[in-house]
Amino acid sequence: MVATSVSPLAPASFPDLPVIGGVRFAVAEAGVKYRDRPDVCLIALDAGTTLAGVFTRSATRSAPVLDCQAKIGIASTAPAAIVVNSGNSNAFTGKNGVASTRAVTGAVASILGIEETRVFSSSTGVIGEKLPHEKIVNKVADLAGDLSPEGMEDAARAIMTTDTFAKGAAADVTIGGAKVRIAGIAKGSGMIAPDMATMLVYLFTDAAVEQSVLQDMVSSISDLTFNCITVDSDTSTSDTLLMAATGASGIRVTEGDTNFIEALRGVMLDLAHQVVRDGEGATKFIEIHVTGAASDADARTHAMSIANSPLVKTAIAGEDANWGRIVMAIGKSGAQADRDLLSIRFGDVTVAEHGWVAQGYSEDQGAAHMKGDKVEIGVDLGLGGGTATVWTCDLTHGYIDINADYRS
Repeated sequence: MVATSVSPLAPASFPDLPVIGGVRFAVAEAGVKYRDRPDVCLIALDAGTTLAGVFTRSATRSAPVLDCQAKIGIASTAPAAIVVNSGNSNAFTGKNGVASTRAVTGAVASILGIEETRVFSSSTGVIGEKLPHEKIVNKVADLAGDLSPEGMEDAARAIMTTDTFAKGAAADVTIGGAKVRIAGIAKGSGMIAPDMATMLVYLFTDAAVEQSVLQDMVSSISDLTFNCITVDSDTSTSDTLLMAATGASGIRVTEGDTNFIEALRGVMLDLAHQVVRDGEGATKFIEIHVTGAASDADARTHAMSIANSPLVKTAIAGEDANWGRIVMAIGKSGAQADRDLLSIRFGDVTVAEHGWVAQGYSEDQGAAHMKGDKVEIGVDLGLGGGTATVWTCDLTHGYIDINADYRS
């Protein structure tokens, strides 16, 4: 199913994404599962393009993910393509999944006249149902004929499943006096948890970036963005992030280019936040910032324990400033903590400090912060210099409604 009501946390509109030289898009209605909407997209990448990717670490990852992982490290700047379908994840389908993936990538390679090893595919949707790949294959020629550099928004809509809005982000950065463009699209709403989340993410830049450098950038930034979000603690079989650097601008980016790295981080963080804002049934966007931990790893463990706690998330949904649930989540995380050094705040309001409720704190202060659509939780462990920030959403009955009907 596709959600019909737009998340209350959605952006006002889809952003105005720039045309990225060397990239073209097309969408089609293949009827894989959905009717009367595009459910397949094709992305063509010109010669000179390098590609990098990060993928789910699930032990039951899908055939398209395994295929992408086998291809992503191949050194090449030959023309390439990405083909994506929604409605069926082609996961847990055994040999059928491998055959379907090869059928789709082979058809794209043949129609575009490119190497099959340069065709990357993604599938998202229901697990355990054979992909009707012939429906996609039958649309490949039409897709190839419709390719346009201005179709990125249409592609963002074609890859949606339970998403309530299409997700896009972009940035410009000046390098050596010339402008370089970065843009990306994503889908994701439920089954969101590292590593990565039930997400498909496609990023594009007209900069020229060596493949190994691009891979390092994408991997390191993913750890601070897409691997720092969670909706429901469930890791998908199909998560895929691919980034293409076409080189069309003629501007070369190296590993030490902090301006480009920060711009890319901004785009990736924007998309990651949009995924959380579209969390199934979400009404609150939650930022959890942990400081004073024994290490960054411990800080992240504590932050994720809070973010994934159903008791914390339902309390926030009910606008209940129940800071005891934060204490519980810290205590169960397994990372180092000392009850008598712990401090907690909601927004700017100090709720607890030195292992006890803060002097002068009133429940009304905490409750007031909970009424907004953005909730900030701050925790200081008082143990060291470790920090982490993660993002999540509240847990409402809407999550049950969406997932109880997912296969219908």
